Amino acid sequence: MTPTSQAEKGRTFAALHARPGAFVIPNPWDAGTARVLAGMGFEALTTTSAGLAFTLGKRDGEGVVTRDETLANAKAIADATDLPVAADLENGFGDAPETAAETIRLAGEVAGLVGGSIEDSSGDPRRPIYDFQHAVERVAAAAQAAHALPFPFVLVGRAENYLHGRPDLDDTIRRLQAYAAAGADALYAPGLTRPEDIRTVCASVGKPVNVLMGLGAGKNPPLSVSQLAELGVRRISVGAALMRAALTGFMRAAREIKERGTFEFTKGVMAFSEVNDLMIGR
Repeated sequence: MTPTSQAEKGRTFAALHARPGAFVIPNPWDAGTARVLAGMGFEALTTTSAGLAFTLGKRDGEGVVTRDETLANAKAIADATDLPVAADLENGFGDAPETAAETIRLAGEVAGLVGGSIEDSSGDPRRPIYDFQHAVERVAAAAQAAHALPFPFVLVGRAENYLHGRPDLDDTIRRLQAYAAAGADALYAPGLTRPEDIRTVCASVGKPVNVLMGLGAGKNPPLSVSQLAELGVRRISVGAALMRAALTGFMRAAREIKERGTFEFTKGVMAFSEVNDLMIGR
């Protein structure tokens, strides 16, 4: 199979955001899980910062995963399939707008990505969300870098209020509207849980909206893909939920071995040959 060019991937990815309805963009955390998801028929993939942090044995959200590690992981995922791949690029790995712009440039030119997000979370627990004007300037710089690439690149502007104890819908919408005006191609406010809030955001911003359905038991709204589409959602991701699901199975199996000295978990696992076949290269 001839690998799909980055330009073709970019056009395909942009078209997914433009068509009616909603599409699911699951989050692999390495090349192997990317191949599994591609083989299942998903149309695009996006990375997970938490999934990468856990794979590296690090905590998420504390600035301990570097830009180089993030881009290397994203490149491995992008190289593993012919699908369009985007990345969770956190806050761009620096406060300055120029740093966010450089991260986007590297994402496209080095990692082979056709999409990525820049969030307004500062990483500073004393002031976890960037001031409004500074946040907008960072998205504007990232958008300029994204749109200077020689292929379509979907830049997502992320408003992080709800993940940092600031459930302010008005401020979230204000930020998303400003990020759209600054050049973001899609928008994302992770942590929204009420259907009415999701509908209000989608109706207020004029750009495709991504919703996170990986918050965990009791936190996600009880909504299906079709129901989210009816609310106006265009894109649905799951963050580190798939990685956490895999780790849950791992922990259950390991606990059985450690605490009971049995291996009953092996009765339900995929056969070696089945897993091996999923890893056939392009």
